[in-house]
Amino acid sequence: MIALLRYQTALLLRSQRWLPPFILYAAFLAIGVQSGRPVLDSLGYSAAAVLPVAAWLVRICATNEPPAARSCVGAAVGPGRAHLACLAVALGAAVLIGVAATLVVTVISDPTSTDHQKRVPVLAAAGAGLLAALVCALLGTAVGALTTWPLLRSPGRAVPAMLLAALLALVVTGSPAHAALTDLITGSRAGTVPAPLLPLAAAVLLTAAAIAAACVFTSRRSA
Repeated sequence: MIALLRYQTALLLRSQRWLPPFILYAAFLAIGVQSGRPVLDSLGYSAAAVLPVAAWLVRICATNEPPAARSCVGAAVGPGRAHLACLAVALGAAVLIGVAATLVVTVISDPTSTDHQKRVPVLAAAGAGLLAALVCALLGTAVGALTTWPLLRSPGRAVPAMLLAALLALVVTGSPAHAALTDLITGSRAGTVPAPLLPLAAAVLLTAAAIAAACVFTSRRSA
């Protein structure tokens, strides 16, 4: 499995297809996150953008290989394991982006409540931001896994489905991502730091189920 992860990581880096989502995410932060803004609000903003980036990275990793190369890898290690490596690399890349953004946003933001009247512990805020970013990375991976190859092969269907699912994952009540981001916003208003552990647990379960379904479908479709 380690060799597969290295292989997929090398494919992602050499393809340079990761540059558009990375640049778009950086531009999104540059526009929306400003120095001196309340830290929890800014962390929620940066975490929310991780979700569509994660879904985009899944699509990139799942479609990086030419069909012939994908068939060879699938024949050697099994199509399910090969697809799992794609999804794992995409998730890892999204988590790295979320962690880096969380650190930068924490440093440049003001550790206060929304009204700037209450102090907010910096380390605790960074921890909450990291958890929220992880929740969004997981949900984005789940969205990508269910809206890309091999479940949806046509880009004309897959891309709109991915965008719509990413949007719904952020705004629909009951979504782990929506819950984690709401906790940050509410905590910022009250001057308290939330611990979005329940949304994280739900995101782990949902993402594991989505990845398992995608890998099983890949194996059956390649059989």
